[in-house]
Amino acid sequence: MRFRSTPVHKSAATVISAVIFLFLIHGAHCFDLPGAATEIFQKIGEERKISLAPHCGSNPPILDPESGVGHVEKLADFNSYVSGSPECKHAVLLASDVYGYEAPNLRKIADKVADAGFYAVVPDFFNGEPYDPNNPERPKDAWLKDHSPEKGFEDAKLMIDALKSKGFSSIGAAGFCWGAKAVVELTKAKLIQAAVILHPSYMTMDDIKSVKLPIAILGAELDHLASPAVLKQFDDILSANKVDRFVKVFPNCSHGWTLRYDINNSTAVARANEAHQDMLEWLLKYVK
Repeated sequence: MRFRSTPVHKSAATVISAVIFLFLIHGAHCFDLPGAATEIFQKIGEERKISLAPHCGSNPPILDPESGVGHVEKLADFNSYVSGSPECKHAVLLASDVYGYEAPNLRKIADKVADAGFYAVVPDFFNGEPYDPNNPERPKDAWLKDHSPEKGFEDAKLMIDALKSKGFSSIGAAGFCWGAKAVVELTKAKLIQAAVILHPSYMTMDDIKSVKLPIAILGAELDHLASPAVLKQFDDILSANKVDRFVKVFPNCSHGWTLRYDINNSTAVARANEAHQDMLEWLLKYVK
């Protein structure tokens, strides 16, 4: 990759940040770098993979273990919020953001999924330790080392196995922010019928290149990592690979808008509801 010379007034830090961002999204193979430089960028990439982006922790919810119309039960040794009839044959796994399965808005979404005719499951992939921005003893990067998205995928596989053992013949999955990575990995392994990822984090172009199942990607105009430009590249990759997809960017929305919205803000609620409806329509189309 060749770069044009940068005007003097441009900050060198800005240029370096841009190069690092491109590396993280596209990978080392896109750069013609000496071996030592490549190793440096790989190290940066590995550190970024285990670093919690600032927007991932914004607008934390007030957790409520009693929220929702469903109940909590054990599935695959995980406490899980479940909603809907276990008699139906179609299930949807909802992988949370870093705040976990007790977030009231997430449970409301699970209840919407149940009302649409699915058995909705929201596992506690953090085993009682969702991210707490007010806990100085567990800073964000230390927390993420113990709760990586890669571990989330391994746990999600256990949940899919548990749902299949209960007789669910068709399973979809939706992942929010942190949970999007686990859901995409499920599609790569062809363990579900369809996926929805909402304001995704920790995603790379290589991840998207490996997606072979129907996927909907819902992003925000003001999301700096899963930006509209990045989502356009995701869409182009999926199109080239002939994957059925639905990619939508919501204007004037920021990262987390589908989940961490203010219930007293009618505009925010309407935008979140629109995304939820898009999610449901995609799941109804393919998880049947």
